[in-house]
Amino acid sequence: MNWSSHRLHTGEQFRAITRGGARSARSHVVVHLSLLPQDGDAPRVGFVVSKRIGNAVVRNRVTRRLREIVRPQFEGLPPGSAIVLRALPGIDEQPFDELEAEVASALGSAVRKLERRRGGDR
Repeated sequence: MNWSSHRLHTGEQFRAITRGGARSARSHVVVHLSLLPQDGDAPRVGFVVSKRIGNAVVRNRVTRRLREIVRPQFEGLPPGSAIVLRALPGIDEQPFDELEAEVASALGSAVRKLERRRGGDR
């Protein structure tokens, strides 16, 4: 998979997704999900891992883990969807399978919230 076509690049894109759309939080991750129809059908994803998480090595490891968790979830996302995953303190100590379950749960919840909103807009 070519990640460059699926990445969010600008602060403006990150702000648009975090301010609009659906939000779902778990103990170590927050998922923001929005639809950006002008960006086409390919799902887009961005990661926010602050310095509160740890040094650069830790932050990069967390980002790689989150990327691998999100990769198989792309097929179940609505067309034109964009996700921002924000890591919370303590995420670096989570076992991979528990983190995977948290992200899947938060993402599923955000998708349901977004679908309810879209259904209400019709």
